[in-house]
Amino acid sequence: MILTANIDMGQLKEIISCVFILLGVFFMLVATIGLLRLPDFYIRMSAITKGATLGVGLILLGLAVHFNKPSMLVKILAIITFVFITAPVAAHVIARTAVQNKIPFWDRTNLTEFRTYLHREHLDGEVNGDKYKEEKEGEKAKMNEERAEDTG
Repeated sequence: MILTANIDMGQLKEIISCVFILLGVFFMLVATIGLLRLPDFYIRMSAITKGATLGVGLILLGLAVHFNKPSMLVKILAIITFVFITAPVAAHVIARTAVQNKIPFWDRTNLTEFRTYLHREHLDGEVNGDKYKEEKEGEKAKMNEERAEDTG
């Protein structure tokens, strides 16, 4: 006896589409929770970039399955490719700018390899510095020098 299953292809397409979309929403939700819960700028940015990129990709893939048209598939694959290329590059540029602007790292971040990179690139003073604190200390030192000159 051979079992034959009557599979409705429309319903199967909708199930697969829903699974992709729900997985995408799940990854975006996890990325959002990471944005709220993680300790510093760099870790938050990593979580949101990875989660949002994967989430958008899965949601768009679900849309491609749902619409099931070659023209739509080409457009969606172009969007996915664009997002997968630009999001990590943008995150890298933002993180590099944050390092140059002395945005502090989480105190428990292991920076041993990063310090050698900074030394090699002549950016030694950029790690774990509070830009505003250093500016205030510089202003205080300048004021103290001016006072010393006035009294001396």
